[in-house]
Amino acid sequence: MPIRPRALAGALALSLLASPHGHADRVQERAGELARKYLLVDTHIDVPYRIHKHWEDVTRATEKGEFDYPRAVAGGLNVPFMSIYTPASSESDGSAYALANTLIDHVEAMVARAPDKFAIATSPVEVEKQFKAGKISLALGMENGAPIAGDLDKLRHFHRRGVRYVTLAHGESNHISDSSYDDVRLWRGLSPFGAEVVSEMNELGIMVDISHLSDAAAFEVLERSSAPVIASHSSMRKFTPGFERNMDDKLLRALANKGGVVMINFGSSFVTAKANQYFENYSTARETYAKRHALAWGSEEMQAFEQRYRDKQPLPFATVSEVADHIDHVVNTAGIDHVGIGSDYDGVGDSLPIGLKDVSTYPNLVAELLRRDYSEGDIEKLLGANLMRVWRAVAARAE
Repeated sequence: MPIRPRALAGALALSLLASPHGHADRVQERAGELARKYLLVDTHIDVPYRIHKHWEDVTRATEKGEFDYPRAVAGGLNVPFMSIYTPASSESDGSAYALANTLIDHVEAMVARAPDKFAIATSPVEVEKQFKAGKISLALGMENGAPIAGDLDKLRHFHRRGVRYVTLAHGESNHISDSSYDDVRLWRGLSPFGAEVVSEMNELGIMVDISHLSDAAAFEVLERSSAPVIASHSSMRKFTPGFERNMDDKLLRALANKGGVVMINFGSSFVTAKANQYFENYSTARETYAKRHALAWGSEEMQAFEQRYRDKQPLPFATVSEVADHIDHVVNTAGIDHVGIGSDYDGVGDSLPIGLKDVSTYPNLVAELLRRDYSEGDIEKLLGANLMRVWRAVAARAE
């Protein structure tokens, strides 16, 4: 359902009288201006794990990936939360704590290589200072609570290292919480230790992130947390029925009632049912082929199979318009104060929508919102002001 139209002001309204091409150019130009004018926060970019696996100097233009400094500047990105991601398997093999520290080291090294371009941000105050200085603020969000390893002192350690949100679980249920992706629900919500983690995060000023959690765990977080909660990279289940990884309307309203914000994931499988079903079929076919031929993941034979599959059955990419539909739905269901951007760049492979392929393309989304009559104030909120409001509230609760 589209939002109720608002009047467009100033030069943009006058541009409606121009030719169609002139109007389109003016909207795109205005979108770029707004992306540069206002603080643009993206709460989920998987650069640390990307460069850990295949190193590139992202302080300069890179050949691979979706993030580097020149493209971030082109897109108006000011506050990318660097995802400190540890795989679900790292909990069982005991590698999560060391890996998380290594990934934080990678982020610190980015700043050391280019202190004129990047700075670590651990508070909204630091973000504001760095924004005024023309630097990109690298904030830290931990994706998967496995590195906490049952020890609140480790959580405090990561807070000292700059982590300002923690996604409690990832692809499998862990010692903290059940995962939306895991059929095995160990705790039917949070574990007893998970309840302690939420309380300690409130005390420390770390935002609790309910992306990846089962519905039961997410609702329990909302009940237990004494501060607003975020979903750092989730979209709306209305458009992907049965996909628990996305948020349904009941959970969205509960998040909003808590003062929280959902950050929209750009991955095509999060955005449309067609792409979501494609990945379900692809995953089943890949697993069947691997078992039948006793092949290891990542082997040349599996890579060849995956390429053949994708060549014969191309991925139905989402569009910028379909991403904007998710924003519309949040606005209509919970209000403009409860939506933002959590793209999952460098984390969803090559599944990104047409027109949103890397961090230089945020203005394309802004242009679509302008065409849907979002006001400048609305765009300021969803680009970053909503997330910054939550961050300030969480920090104030800790203080």
